[in-house]
Amino acid sequence: MDIVFNCPNCEQELAVDQSGAGSQIECPSCNQTITIPATGKVTTGSLPPVTPPPPAPSAIASSAASKIALHLKVPVSDKPTASLIEKPRPPLEVAAKGEKKIRIHTIRRAQCIESGHDKFDEVVSKFLLEAGEANITGIHTINYEQFDVGTQKIMTDYGVLIVYRG
Repeated sequence: MDIVFNCPNCEQELAVDQSGAGSQIECPSCNQTITIPATGKVTTGSLPPVTPPPPAPSAIASSAASKIALHLKVPVSDKPTASLIEKPRPPLEVAAKGEKKIRIHTIRRAQCIESGHDKFDEVVSKFLLEAGEANITGIHTINYEQFDVGTQKIMTDYGVLIVYRG
């Protein structure tokens, strides 16, 4: 016959032959030395009966980390937190939530000049990445004329017309 009892340290259920009552053993779960009680649930089989475990108060309270007292400091910063991993932006079709209308976006080179630097290529590349390659239907170059107030002349410029699904 077996004596079935719980470890007083970790509540692990153990089964020991009745002849071992009163002797000391090392708990296989927590490695603490415990004394086998003389009384307990006595069974006739070699396996202890299956009993439902007692409800645990919470996963945190029963964890090993909760038994160690640590004094930790949380870092405080005046600046907003920065994301360490940037997620790619979803294609425009996801942002449109299923609406797959044909759309047109025109980018003129004159609108892409910042502080004397031509940023046309960067602006076009950024829009194409946002739209997603699968959504691009066509890219067409355009030439147009505009009146330049500074020089009082009509200037010819270029741009692109992007047809996409979104």
